[in-house]
Amino acid sequence: MAFVLRHSLLLIILGSLVISTAMGLRHGFGLFMEPLSSELGWGRGVFAFALALQNLVWGLSQPFTGALADRFGAARIIVVGGLLYALGLLFMSLSTSVLGMTVSAGLLIGLGLSGTTFSVILGAVGRAVAPEKRSMAMGIVSAAGSFGQFAMLPGTLGLLEWLGWAAALMAMAAIATIIIPLGAMLRDRPFAKTASDLSLKDTLNEAAGQKGFWLLCLGFFVCGFQVVFIAVHLPGYLFDNGLAVQVGTTVLALVGLFNIVGTYTAGWMGGIWSKPKLLTWLYLIRGVVITAFVYLPLSPVSAYVFGIAMGLLWLSTVPLTNGIVASVFGVRHLSMLGGIVFLFHQLGSFMGVWLGGYFYDLTGNYNTVWQIAIVLSVVAAALHWFISEKPLERSQPTTVTP
Repeated sequence: MAFVLRHSLLLIILGSLVISTAMGLRHGFGLFMEPLSSELGWGRGVFAFALALQNLVWGLSQPFTGALADRFGAARIIVVGGLLYALGLLFMSLSTSVLGMTVSAGLLIGLGLSGTTFSVILGAVGRAVAPEKRSMAMGIVSAAGSFGQFAMLPGTLGLLEWLGWAAALMAMAAIATIIIPLGAMLRDRPFAKTASDLSLKDTLNEAAGQKGFWLLCLGFFVCGFQVVFIAVHLPGYLFDNGLAVQVGTTVLALVGLFNIVGTYTAGWMGGIWSKPKLLTWLYLIRGVVITAFVYLPLSPVSAYVFGIAMGLLWLSTVPLTNGIVASVFGVRHLSMLGGIVFLFHQLGSFMGVWLGGYFYDLTGNYNTVWQIAIVLSVVAAALHWFISEKPLERSQPTTVTP
């Protein structure tokens, strides 16, 4: 028992370090939009499209990396993902063409993120801890991603101001290589297949036949749309409205800091109350917060309050959403099923970041996308109200007595 507890604790610590590094680096990309686009003579739509593709590739590849992690363990997937992540940042620093930026920031980093973030690591954590502790453990690891955002954003801004965007990306590539040895040490234990386990094909068919699974996917689309639009475009939005670039950096850092509290709290609450109902209230409150931010007078203080409020709601969806998947379908194929749900999150991320750049270049402002984000909050709240987290009842294999 003591060995199992030590193994689970070590896995949570290593998984938290990997996620905090990967997510911390990723959340600084929005700071590069203005200096990179200005120096290379691009509109914001070019860099926004590269990051939109990154989120799309991340999502499309996530079910496959999740399935591989379910079968072979998370360590190998994280090592390969860390290598692709570092190479993507390096090539991004050398890119001066639209194609180069699209391949590096979009394709390589998207593949790297799919192997180093939530679905792969939360699947390993879900298998390692007892069911009654699963939601809280997922909350702790998810909160680590927020800590990385809080801790690394000021450093990213410092590198950007000190070295310029290209050299700063090279330094970030060096930091990303830390993921490789951390992943190599993360030895989770995929469950041995038993006679009662569903095959991968049967698991997919089972999930496809569950209305709640698709409602969960659609709800996570909204989460991706909102958080990635804000993460990438908020610094530019604040700058356009006369606020210093340091205000945008501070707001994103506040998001990361307070999401440590929000995500851990959501994981803890998910072990006590209904996860779908918690998600309904979370999205409704998000809609209220965004509405107040957009339609009330903008100032540094209101921006900081927005960062704090959004931080409490930011990744709080992750342990609750993955917890529902684990509760309903079990943990045998958790990384793969979580990866499918996360694919919809990334489809939303693609639309949020791309539409932000598209409408900005078209109209010179972000008003339309803010309004879409508010409406989607109401839609997501309604969707989650009708989701059940009751475990599926599967017929047990019968034993024939001779």
